[in-house]
Amino acid sequence: MNTTDERAEVHLEALRSAGVVAVLRAPSADKALRTVEALLAGGITGIEVTYSTPGAAEVIAELARRHGDALHLGAGTVVTIEQARSAVEAGAKFLVSPGTDARLGQAMLDTGAGVFLGALTPSEVMAAVQIGAHAVKIFPASLGGPSYLKALRGPFPSVPLMPTGGVSADNVGAWLAAGAVAVGAGSDLCSPAAMADNRWDVIEATARSFAAAWATASGSEVRA
Repeated sequence: MNTTDERAEVHLEALRSAGVVAVLRAPSADKALRTVEALLAGGITGIEVTYSTPGAAEVIAELARRHGDALHLGAGTVVTIEQARSAVEAGAKFLVSPGTDARLGQAMLDTGAGVFLGALTPSEVMAAVQIGAHAVKIFPASLGGPSYLKALRGPFPSVPLMPTGGVSADNVGAWLAAGAVAVGAGSDLCSPAAMADNRWDVIEATARSFAAAWATASGSEVRA
């Protein structure tokens, strides 16, 4: 196994271990930090701080300082090379883009972080793989559901797929059975209403539901 393959396997193993990645779109840096504390208390360790969150790089840096390796911490909605670089400098271990762009994808790979490029169609999946993505984010997965993901597994049996959009605690098992290596969960996990109302207890309880659903479906242990 060469160095590139070894690095890819390390990133994939970290993704598999996290299982559920919280796609965090918070209205402020403070609410982002408080949401992550609630998610972690509920057993969710995969955190994707999107660049639609104010001060995203600063949030990543603070989370890395507070929790270190206790979180599998990354940046999402990465659409520029500068975002990719600043996120990794802040402490992001993986980078997620909503789409697939060759120049951006290569810059993301150059950082040494895990790279998950967005795709929906078979052609887009092929493009993401050709660039060298460590996993492909199927987005918005809600358009096709688990049956669509299962269909993609036909021509792409060895490509790690992470559906994002339309993932809930109730259907985590269906996504895993369809072939997901991990799942990304946004508003179903990080409720905008709960964040607005400072209902960190609601977010923690939801996190526990997601963590339990993943543990049941994957046969792993619940973390919290």
